[in-house]
Amino acid sequence: MTERAVAAYIAKYATKGAETTTGTLDRPIRFLAELAQARISGHARRMIRTAWTLGARKDLEHLRLRAWAHMLGFRGHFSTKSRRYSTTLGALRDARADWRRAQIAPPVPQHGETTLVLAHWVFAGTGLSAAETWLAASLEPAPGTEGEPTHA
Repeated sequence: MTERAVAAYIAKYATKGAETTTGTLDRPIRFLAELAQARISGHARRMIRTAWTLGARKDLEHLRLRAWAHMLGFRGHFSTKSRRYSTTLGALRDARADWRRAQIAPPVPQHGETTLVLAHWVFAGTGLSAAETWLAASLEPAPGTEGEPTHA
């Protein structure tokens, strides 16, 4: 598993937690036993426990995973609000709203193209016209092809 895959996985749940205000804890834990009373899903509980367990390793001490176990080991904000380094959450919200409106709006003809819609039907008749009858009668099948389909 790559570092990028782990980061993407954590970002997915950090974002879900931020959007729904559920999923993880809202404050740091001091003891692993605190997880027993926490109102979180089993999945979130396992992820917090994993961050806590990894935080005990000497080679990962610099990451302070135990201090940030409640945030799945991720310290800091999961997204930026800086106009200099990224788009803003407001701009993303506006883009989503525009996209949704475009999905439910009726299609707009492009480049002046229009579609003719017939509002009623008129009975035109049955069978071939006189010209079509003459054309059909004048066509003779090639020798040996009688009864075969006329298309390839």
